[in-house]
Amino acid sequence: MERLERLIGHFSRLPGIGKKSASRIAYWILEADHGFVDTFSQEMGEIQNHVTRCKECGNYAESELCVVCASPVRERHQMCVVEQPKDVATIESTGEFRGLYHVLHGVLSPLDGVGPEELGLLHMRERVAREGVHEVIVATNPTLEGDSTALYIQRMLNEEGVQVSRIASGLPVGGDMEYADKLSIARALRARQSV
Repeated sequence: MERLERLIGHFSRLPGIGKKSASRIAYWILEADHGFVDTFSQEMGEIQNHVTRCKECGNYAESELCVVCASPVRERHQMCVVEQPKDVATIESTGEFRGLYHVLHGVLSPLDGVGPEELGLLHMRERVAREGVHEVIVATNPTLEGDSTALYIQRMLNEEGVQVSRIASGLPVGGDMEYADKLSIARALRARQSV
């Protein structure tokens, strides 16, 4: 069954989907309702034609501006800088942040040819000034590249008199110190808070 094998091959290219999961999905689709499969395949075929990057923040949007940038009730004095659009969705799901976002679509990585220009950091700095942002919260991942990107942003915006903070990292809620790595414990100690 050449078509089925091709479909399994396509699904296995998706992140987090191995050959076994791809096979399970493909066989499920064969048994699924035709209406669902038609709608699903149509949406898959059209998504790249209808979802683009917001011209302000770089998040995904179905129009020129994403829902955050277009919202009149967002707190425009705060901006959260993230690596990817999925990070915006994660932070939004907490309901804790009401400011603006800026999506880098990556991190600084000179070995891979990703510098400040490729990440649009000049555009971010201009946007911070235009919006009157007082605080930028850098929410890049706690990796070497994420930390380097955060440090670069801090140095760049400190020249402009903007307060730059970094999200805390350390032990996860419900985690056990016995199983945590040394770096996570060290970060948790540095990010401690008064109780």
